[in-house]
Amino acid sequence: MTTYDIVLPRLGEAVIEATLIRWLKQEGDPVGEEEPIAEIATDKVDTEIVSPVNGKLVRLMFAPGTVIPVGAVIAVLEIRESGKQKAPQEKKDSPLSLPPQAPPAATPEISNPPEPAGSHGSRFYSPLVRSIAKQEHISFRELDTISGSGKNDRLTRKDLLNYLESTKAKSGRKPPDLFRHGTPPMAGDEVVEMDRVRQLIASHMVHSVQTSPHVTSFVEADLSGVVKWREQSKDLFLKREGIRLTYTPVFIEAIARAVRDIPGINISVDGQKIILHRQINVGMAVALPNSNLIVPVVRDADRKSLLGITREVNDLAERARSNKLLPDDITGGTISLTNLGSFGTLMGTPIIPQPQAAIVAVGAITKRPVVIESPGGDTIGIRHRMFLSVTFDHRVVDGAMAGQFLTKLTGYLENFDTTQTL
Repeated sequence: MTTYDIVLPRLGEAVIEATLIRWLKQEGDPVGEEEPIAEIATDKVDTEIVSPVNGKLVRLMFAPGTVIPVGAVIAVLEIRESGKQKAPQEKKDSPLSLPPQAPPAATPEISNPPEPAGSHGSRFYSPLVRSIAKQEHISFRELDTISGSGKNDRLTRKDLLNYLESTKAKSGRKPPDLFRHGTPPMAGDEVVEMDRVRQLIASHMVHSVQTSPHVTSFVEADLSGVVKWREQSKDLFLKREGIRLTYTPVFIEAIARAVRDIPGINISVDGQKIILHRQINVGMAVALPNSNLIVPVVRDADRKSLLGITREVNDLAERARSNKLLPDDITGGTISLTNLGSFGTLMGTPIIPQPQAAIVAVGAITKRPVVIESPGGDTIGIRHRMFLSVTFDHRVVDGAMAGQFLTKLTGYLENFDTTQTL
């Protein structure tokens, strides 16, 4: 018998650590090749760690809630020595299956995983619940008597507040003041705790606004040709490819072409330095079923055909909504797109994803009467029009460059090749 170390693999650009959410296997459990053993989270995405080999899990090195550096041994498998058992090979198409590495010297080895911080007995209490309990002088023994409505009977903030409210008359205890810096809830209001993803989104949005001076420029584009082309193509495309033909790939292709013409907008800021990106990687904002937001990236968009972009957009959107994105899918963006029009919004001023310098917003496509100029004179016609904008970091992008970029982008959309087929 021999052992095999499972390490925390590379999780994407600039990701050096991850938080262990929970173990999917326990010590003594058999584990199959490519079978998930743990769930982890970074500041970008949640994902699973899989075992590269068959074996029996004999040691867990960390407790849930622990922040683990990339390259650290997280678990040990016992495997049988056999001619058929091959050493796992690195898979180029998966950042989560790498060959074993030696753990960093500074990484401590834990013989028996300790209880998660905030636990008492077999029950877990979040830092917020513990904070309220401490403020209200509630012991762990008393917490253990309160019924929880969370997963695995977990005690939520709402459960604890309801308990305090119900015992207030008997004990004279006042409910904790959780709204010292905001509006307290009124009768009938529901207080909902932010989930981890929403907290990260909130933090990133505040950080971006505090970092970059945001300026937004608007134009209006005639998308009559694009609309007509899509209407003629979408049914045949759905039948042949099995996926919907949306406007998003058209927008991404036009953005990539405009960036190629105005490369100065395809930059990032690193302290006092400007990074000029050679790759054109377009991030696209995707709304999730739980109302959160994630931005997967179409890499090298300027080198892909419209058909290739369309397939990738649908694949990324589907995996985003089913929580199957990998860390590499949401890193490396150099400019972003948000489609406000999918929700009926005409125009907007989105927040820039740091450290990028620009984000494009497209509004709803609507029919409007417009003046149509021609050599024979001006006429009034019904056209499909759309507002689009670029919000840019005014530290490094000036209004003139943003205007040039929007002009190029509008030109590519208005002069879209309506004779092409996918």
